[in-house]
Amino acid sequence: MINQPTISNGDIARPTYLEINLTQLTRNYRAIQQAVAPAAVLPILKANAYGHGLVEIARQLVSLDAPYLGVAFLEEGIMLRQAGIPTPILVLGGIIGNQIPIFLQYDLTLTASSVEKLQQIDTAAQQMGVRARVHLKIDTGMERIGVHYYSAAALLEAALHCQYCDVEGIYSHFANADAADLTSAQVQLARFEQVLAFYTERGLPPPRLRHMANSGGILQLPGSHLDMVRAGILLYGVYPSPEVARTVAVRPCLSWKSRVVYFKVVQPGHPVSYGSAWQSDHMVRVVTVPVGYGDGYFRRMSGQAEVIIHGRRYPVVGRICMDQLMVNIEWDSAYNNDEVILLGESEGVAITCQELADWAGTIPYEILTNINTRVPRVYVK
Repeated sequence: MINQPTISNGDIARPTYLEINLTQLTRNYRAIQQAVAPAAVLPILKANAYGHGLVEIARQLVSLDAPYLGVAFLEEGIMLRQAGIPTPILVLGGIIGNQIPIFLQYDLTLTASSVEKLQQIDTAAQQMGVRARVHLKIDTGMERIGVHYYSAAALLEAALHCQYCDVEGIYSHFANADAADLTSAQVQLARFEQVLAFYTERGLPPPRLRHMANSGGILQLPGSHLDMVRAGILLYGVYPSPEVARTVAVRPCLSWKSRVVYFKVVQPGHPVSYGSAWQSDHMVRVVTVPVGYGDGYFRRMSGQAEVIIHGRRYPVVGRICMDQLMVNIEWDSAYNNDEVILLGESEGVAITCQELADWAGTIPYEILTNINTRVPRVYVK
């Protein structure tokens, strides 16, 4: 199950959980709206809403009158429809032909990335007696899916002749909009504008939703905002890279918390955890916390990670286990059931998503999307 129902702190069976602040999500959404107006904001909810919980985040955004939602795969769109989400949903990923009738059954917007796929969509819509909502995908430099910008005219021409498709959007995707050097992103934007010239040269209106800006584009490339922007990791209060300009003020919605479940005194020369990779040369107090790489707290962070207990940072020692980790509190005090902050803030001390990413040798996206669904999500306002 991708999404857990809303539960309160008192209902949590497991002491390790995510706390999702829906009020902060609202603030982030409004801040992005203000920054890109008059462009619309398309919140991206793929990968379990970046670990925040697909259905609950969608419900909150629907309450804010988000005009569109975006997901990566057909299954994510179906899950939202089955949860009663009525908002238009764009599925960003590639499709195969036998999926098309299911898209149409659930009134999901398809990405047409080639003339062949567009024709398949038009044929399926005709056979089902419905109209298909479609966005055309242009590859301006990502080399993932989409028709190349230099041969896009055939797709745009074919779209003009579709009888059962409402081609309401056309879009591309940046490869480097979150970099300090925006040369590559500016080249991509120019290529997309070159594609859009197809319409002006023929005296035709373009599809009503032209979109290219991801989180990096929102922050650094105002010229890419067009009719709509796709707010992904920025919506959740995390900046996409350390070097990106922070032109929109957002704060994290998510805190990852646990509790002390065991306390012990460890003698000098007694190794801690698998592989006996860490030991102290003096007597220390070590506490055990019930979270590990089986939850998405990466084993690669062993020997680097820190947690917060009573407003102080302490090192995680020994190798991180599948379900547990150990923390050296030296000779400070901590007791069973004391709160442990893995990601978030306590008493003015914070551990950021970027820090976890640095410890794991990865990016913030991977930290958030790898938090396992066995970790309960708690939604608060």
